[in-house]
Amino acid sequence: MIITSDNTATDIMIGVVGRDRVNAMLAELGFKETRLLRTTGDLFREVWIAADAKNRSMTDREVYTRGFPGDAGGAGRSFALEGDSSRWLGRTTAREMAVMLEGIVNATYASKASSDAMLGILRRQLYASRLPQRLMGKASVAHKTGDWPPIAGNDVGVLTYPGGPSIVSVFTNQNTGDFFELEATLGRIAERVVESWR
Repeated sequence: MIITSDNTATDIMIGVVGRDRVNAMLAELGFKETRLLRTTGDLFREVWIAADAKNRSMTDREVYTRGFPGDAGGAGRSFALEGDSSRWLGRTTAREMAVMLEGIVNATYASKASSDAMLGILRRQLYASRLPQRLMGKASVAHKTGDWPPIAGNDVGVLTYPGGPSIVSVFTNQNTGDFFELEATLGRIAERVVESWR
């Protein structure tokens, strides 16, 4: 779910734990803006429904197998969906994600052993094109990406280095520029933090 950003694993966990329990826990921990609204299968199905309402009956397996519609209007529909927070996977803020990461670092939500295990999982995240991009040999990065390329490319993480740790939380939305430059910008943000605080 985290290391390879596997959407099917995410949906399995949502099914096992239950969306209501996730949201109740977030509320109990004091997160006012962070909520899980739907599964990734539901979100991806929205792209197909926008193309044709008959696609509403597609199963998650069909959604994941077929990918996204490749017709001429597909990019515009995808852009509109990404910009509509009421239809998205969930909601959060950069600040609340930073607070959550700080709680993991400080073992606020779970035992020290469990918190260290969480950070270990986040350190093994496979995607290194954003926050870790320019930090090889300068910092360890425990992070989680989230995206909808080329429209959104997010990353939140804990940078561990001699002056740290530092927490960085960057969200993008409705990008119309070069996606590689978007990712490079996140890398430059992390690099600037490390260089400024070491």
